[in-house]
Amino acid sequence: MKSCFILPVYNHPHYLEDLVKHLQAFNLPIVLINDGSDEACTAILNALEPLQNVTVLHHTENQGKGQAVMTGITYAKAHGFSHALQIDVDGQHHWADVQKFLDTAQAHPEAMIIGQPLFDETVPKSRLIGRYATHIWVWINALSLEIKDSMCGFRVYPIDTTYQVITQHHLQPRMGFDSQILVHLSWAGVPCINLPTPVIYPENGISHFQLWRDNLSMTKTHGTLLLGMLKRSPRLIYRNLKSAMKTKHSSS
Repeated sequence: MKSCFILPVYNHPHYLEDLVKHLQAFNLPIVLINDGSDEACTAILNALEPLQNVTVLHHTENQGKGQAVMTGITYAKAHGFSHALQIDVDGQHHWADVQKFLDTAQAHPEAMIIGQPLFDETVPKSRLIGRYATHIWVWINALSLEIKDSMCGFRVYPIDTTYQVITQHHLQPRMGFDSQILVHLSWAGVPCINLPTPVIYPENGISHFQLWRDNLSMTKTHGTLLLGMLKRSPRLIYRNLKSAMKTKHSSS
C-alpha cells in the first residue's frame, strides 16, 4: 500500500497550515490542489509548497471540488500511489481519525473507505435535511444501502478503480461529485466501509455552496445516475441476490 493525501483547496485559509502540519507527522506525500483560490489563499499554498512531502497543483480558474479531486487522483495514479486519503480543509473533520482511516484502508485495500458523520449541535438543520434527501437518491441509484453518507469529504480512494471510473465516465466537477463517484464505484463492485467520525461546523467556516447552481447541478447528476441505474439494474439486482444468498448460506 502506497498512500498519499489529497486536499482540494478553494479559498479556505483558516485551517490549511495547521492541517498540513498535522498530516506531515504521517510522513506521506501531501497533494494540495489549488482550485483557483484568491491571492491570499494562494499565497498560503505557495508558502507551504517548499515543505517536505508537500506538492501544490494549480488550477488557474475555479473548476469545482470534484474536478480538484479528479486532478489529485490523476496525479496519484501517475505517481504510482495505490490509495489517496481525501480530507477537506474547512475545519469540519476530526483530524485525529486520519490514522483510523489509513489503518482501515490497509486492512481492506480493495474497498472505498467513507466517513460517516457524527454531527453535533453546530450542524444547520437545513444541511441535515438536504443530506438525507441526497442519501435517499444515492440508495436508489446504487440499488444498495451500503453507502451511509455520500457527501462526507473525509474518505480513502483506491486509486486504480477510481481512476478507471473517472476516465471512463463524465463526472460532475462540482458538488455532485462526492455522491456520483461513490455510486459509480458501487456499480463497479467496489465494497464500501463506513467509518463513524465527528463532523462540526466551525464558527468561521466557509461554504462555497451556491443554492441554485449547485442544487440544479445535483438534480441533473441524480437524474443521470437514475438512468444509469435502470440500464444496469438487471446486473445489480442479480449481484444483490447472489450476495444475499451467500450471506444466508454462510450464516446457516
